[in-house]
Amino acid sequence: MQTSVKVSIRKPYKIFGSRPAAVLPDVLTGMSKADLLAGHNHVLGLRDINIDIHEGQITVIMGLSGSGKSTLIRHLNRLIEPTAGEVLVDGENILTWNERRLRDLRRRTMSMVFQKFALLPHRTVLDNAGMALMTQGVPRQGYEADAIRWLDQVGLGGYGAHFPHQLSGGIQQRVGIARALTSNAGIMLMDEAFSALDPLIRTDMQRLLLELQSELHKTIVFIKHDLDEALKLADHLVILKDGQIVQQGEPQHILLNPADPYIEAFIGDINRACVLRVRSIMRQPVGDEFITGEIGADDTLEHVIAVSRGNLACLFRVVNHHGPIGILDMPTLVRALVPRRPSGAVSAD
Repeated sequence: MQTSVKVSIRKPYKIFGSRPAAVLPDVLTGMSKADLLAGHNHVLGLRDINIDIHEGQITVIMGLSGSGKSTLIRHLNRLIEPTAGEVLVDGENILTWNERRLRDLRRRTMSMVFQKFALLPHRTVLDNAGMALMTQGVPRQGYEADAIRWLDQVGLGGYGAHFPHQLSGGIQQRVGIARALTSNAGIMLMDEAFSALDPLIRTDMQRLLLELQSELHKTIVFIKHDLDEALKLADHLVILKDGQIVQQGEPQHILLNPADPYIEAFIGDINRACVLRVRSIMRQPVGDEFITGEIGADDTLEHVIAVSRGNLACLFRVVNHHGPIGILDMPTLVRALVPRRPSGAVSAD
């Protein structure tokens, strides 16, 4: 079911330098990032971005270093001002808002979870968790119960009196998430929030986020450079290169339908069996077919391979909570494991 659009990003351009407005016409007429730097000593951060961020979904924006993903997320709460374009929140262009409305946006509507935790070292875990409400003028007795509740939700019951330096990185990041949740903001911005964590802790944090999201249905914008993590989290995936969108859409669709050779190379090292879902490659039944067994629509292809024990003759009925929705045969599964050459790719032969 399609949800309503919470945030719309409409044609923002961001040029870093001493005279961004003066060189904007050159960018609008097609000047490349390299030529802009060489000819005008300005850096092109974003070019003509268009994204609809849907309410209650996780939108992951990713790309290589320098692609513009961290620049883009900071436009959503105007920590960075665009050179041109619009950012709409609930249909209103926040670029027209004054400082008072922007402060209210950052305190009440959007929370942010940072890569480096950004906890106040002289404040306890409880006070850090309640920081958003504290900045709104809420006294301690007014935010304490909410902060304790969210600390409990992220597995930190009993940590309230500790200070950040007494905590591991994984626990500090949990405090950051609790702080974002205590603010009661409907939109959460997460800038590489798990990247500083060890792999096992990062996996645990991914699980925690998905568990919380299944209950809370926040609108989450997550900046990532790790494709495996993005595919686990994203409802909508946006891939940037040099400040521009190369492809965006449902992650399964991007995996099966890369837009160009760059995307094909970008996803080339992914273990497709672990991330592709049955629902993405199933088909409709044809006549009377002998069914070997049933599988779930969201099962991975790796799971199906294990269930089939490698038997290519297996034919599975695909079901979800409403009942049967399709069929999956093993030859179709095997073909899906082979990356498809994108349109326009040049053969190596």
